[in-house]
Amino acid sequence: MPVPVDDGQHRKIKMAKILIVDDDEKVTTLLGRYLSSLGYQVTTVNQSSKAISAAEQVRPDLFILDIMMPPPDGFTLTGMLRDNIKFARTPILIITALDNSNSRATTLGANGYLAKPFNLDELDAKIHELIGDQQ
Repeated sequence: MPVPVDDGQHRKIKMAKILIVDDDEKVTTLLGRYLSSLGYQVTTVNQSSKAISAAEQVRPDLFILDIMMPPPDGFTLTGMLRDNIKFARTPILIITALDNSNSRATTLGANGYLAKPFNLDELDAKIHELIGDQQ
């Protein structure tokens, strides 16, 4: 999705970058292909322990995180991202099959939540809600 960017001299368009972190490769492949087809620059990580280093390289406009992953889980990873000055304000969308995770996720700093299974149109709408035309 094109995102307007103003560098002080020129207004230009960049593609929003999304980092997806989920230990299920089928999920990251499906979401990666779908979001790429919508025009996003997508990076996927299947080991949550590598998420921070990937984020440092990619500098995403949005994180999509699963909750149930080998350590660090999505709750812990959300806290780690919020504690990092570079990502303290980057929107985080939690996707999980866990019931009643929404309040804990938002308490830890997530900006949005989708319960699995979800419709891809719901995902697209939530992404627009979280990053819209900002940046």
